[in-house]
Amino acid sequence: MKDLVKYIAQALVDYPEKVTVTEIEGNQTSVLELKVAKEDLGKVIGKQGRTAQAMRTLLSAASSKLKKRTVLEIIE
Repeated sequence: MKDLVKYIAQALVDYPEKVTVTEIEGNQTSVLELKVAKEDLGKVIGKQGRTAQAMRTLLSAASSKLKKRTVLEIIE
């Protein structure tokens, strides 16, 4: 899951080397924290949050296959 989010975020931003994804594991739930450069924050969130919502939808579909719940948080 971590690699999927990192791959998508790096494809969207101007500074892909500044993309970091941190995973916090739980029993049933994992939290992925995505950090990007301040200039790229708008590109990752998208208009009215549509890009971020699309990333969360893909993450949800991929994690349901593993029978886990994954939450994406975008850190400023």
